[in-house]
Amino acid sequence: MGRAVITADDVPRAGGDFVVPAGAIVTPLARDVARDRGVTLIEGQPQRRAGSASGSSQPAADDLEARVRALVTGLLASGTAGQSGPSGAGGRPAPVKLVKGGDVRLEPFPFPGPGPDQQVQAADVVTADDGPMAAGYLTLTAGSFPWTLTYDEVQIVLEGELHIGTADGTKVGLPGDVLYVPKGSQITFGTPSWARFVYVTFPADWAG
Repeated sequence: MGRAVITADDVPRAGGDFVVPAGAIVTPLARDVARDRGVTLIEGQPQRRAGSASGSSQPAADDLEARVRALVTGLLASGTAGQSGPSGAGGRPAPVKLVKGGDVRLEPFPFPGPGPDQQVQAADVVTADDGPMAAGYLTLTAGSFPWTLTYDEVQIVLEGELHIGTADGTKVGLPGDVLYVPKGSQITFGTPSWARFVYVTFPADWAG
């Protein structure tokens, strides 16, 4: 089995000590959330991840979360223009939906594809109940699995290294990068170590 991964979802909400299993991967976002909540991470072996040092040129993970929320809000606004969808009282557009990344609980990926040694988790946070587009979070550990898209999808990488395998080669997304995968694409989702990203799909009800 792959190494355990400690994400922001695993960090306790109250301050105190949180014991990290020896050899586990602690994501940069999990470290940021722990610091903000006053939680001390007690690790079997201290580790330092690239980009976590002060003054790093990589944008902070919490800044990326804010940028992603702004991007998704803009996509939803443009995607609903001129189309029918959920509306509020008096025919007004539905209210803007805000999803706090730290409140999202990921679940095991509900579709076939990932191998037994690869951990894949996901959570839908914008659905067909909200409008014509959907969005959510997905994480995966080392490995890859095939996927055919019956919809259009945008992926915004938050952490790690996302590899999208195509017939023309592999596209590698790093934190802050955006990938667009058009409908009908046959790809592989993969990473050499760890990846966390936001996906935005159209239409929202692609799974039926």
